[in-house]
Amino acid sequence: MVTPTASGTDSDSVGWRFDNTYARLPDVLFDPANPVAVRKPQVAILNHSLADKLGLNLRAIPLKAAAALFAGQDLPVGSQPIAQAYAGHQYGGFTMLGDGRAVLLGEHRTPSGRHVDIQLKGSGRTRFSRGGDGRAALGPMLREYVISEAMAALGIPTTRSLAVVTTGEPVYRESIRRGAVLTRVAASHIRVGTFEYAARRDEATLRALTDYAIARHFPELIDAPGKYLDFFRAVTDRQASLVARWQHVGFIHGVMNTDNVAISGETIDYGPCAFMNAYDPGTVFSSIDHGGRYAYGNQPNIMQWNLARFAETLLPLLDPEPEKAVAIATEVLENFPAEFERYWLAGMRKKLGLQTDEAGDVELIQALLDWMRKSRADFTNTFRDLSSEGLPAGDRYREPEFQAWHDRWQKRLGRDGLQNGVSYNLMKSVNPTAIPRNHRVEEALSAAEERDDLSVLHRLHEALASPYESREEQTEYRDPPANEYGYRTFCGT
Repeated sequence: MVTPTASGTDSDSVGWRFDNTYARLPDVLFDPANPVAVRKPQVAILNHSLADKLGLNLRAIPLKAAAALFAGQDLPVGSQPIAQAYAGHQYGGFTMLGDGRAVLLGEHRTPSGRHVDIQLKGSGRTRFSRGGDGRAALGPMLREYVISEAMAALGIPTTRSLAVVTTGEPVYRESIRRGAVLTRVAASHIRVGTFEYAARRDEATLRALTDYAIARHFPELIDAPGKYLDFFRAVTDRQASLVARWQHVGFIHGVMNTDNVAISGETIDYGPCAFMNAYDPGTVFSSIDHGGRYAYGNQPNIMQWNLARFAETLLPLLDPEPEKAVAIATEVLENFPAEFERYWLAGMRKKLGLQTDEAGDVELIQALLDWMRKSRADFTNTFRDLSSEGLPAGDRYREPEFQAWHDRWQKRLGRDGLQNGVSYNLMKSVNPTAIPRNHRVEEALSAAEERDDLSVLHRLHEALASPYESREEQTEYRDPPANEYGYRTFCGT
């Protein structure tokens, strides 16, 4: 076995430019941590297109060196590995947490000067492992790779996946599985849960973290006279926009705990996530979400609840008088539903090709959703079918209720007064042809884990890379399964 070292054998050729600004915060917010040594790392998949955007040249090193790099066995010069401390409300209950199976190597400076976190997920035990082994299995890491990259292709703010490597060691879960490490790229890993942790330490730590988060993600607010309130408003706005985008594509996060709400406004943590097929606001796939707390239709409400927990941490910074601080925070929180509705409605108008606003648009949209729910219509395919002129093909679309709605929608489009085809082109630009269908994702993961066959995953990834185009290779990925009853997703921890 090899002890991880910062040898830097790849640094010059790959192009790493590390900074470690988070490690200069109060040391209660993190703990030094090295990735565990592993026997035989091997590359499963490398994201060369993302690497190029980051100013990294992964083609400059052999696969063996890349495997050592992304398994944490050969640490880049300039990296300063740490495990971040944070807390979180998990299914409503507060818990002290931290990176129990992840190590932040540091922040890489991209050619544009932007800092992005480079994190190894599944790299072994840390001080925050709480009895766990700190390892990860290949299937869940490939799931995060495929779905996070699909989300990026859909234009939804998200963490990204740079690589997955196998470790050559077993991971013991419900069965013996292949160990793996995922390299995650993020604007940062600062979460609502990070603020919950800091607020329970002392106000100086909280203020240091808040000033850091503002400087990193909202630099325009650094000198604002009411910067802490403006910061809270800005984070709230980003979360409203993010959840609206999830709703537009039928994405169900599955585990919207406060430790999985990134301050940056990126989607983070792809554990029990899935995409809805037949439209139903009550759709939930997570094996541990027995009450539907994180169901598709409840995601906006849960985000507001999570932001209330965030507001509680910021109260000492909003005003020295507790009652006044609560009133200030409450005003922002009470505006969240209207903020979400604004983003959601703007996106839904685009999905229906509407480029002007009318008072009856919400009712028009809801009438379509009500029909979709009653008829068990596929969410993604219905909107894509509507993106072509004329009545869509299929028996479902011949139902009188749908035809009446379609006639009403056509008249609404007519009142926009746009040239023929403009509305449909808009619709095609926001209504995907291909999404990560759950059965296709499972098919790809099974092939990789059980047969060491990554070709199925590569084909799926390619089909999801341009989701708004109509290409022949996407055809087999368009349809939902004949029966998805009982499908469940798991955290993979």
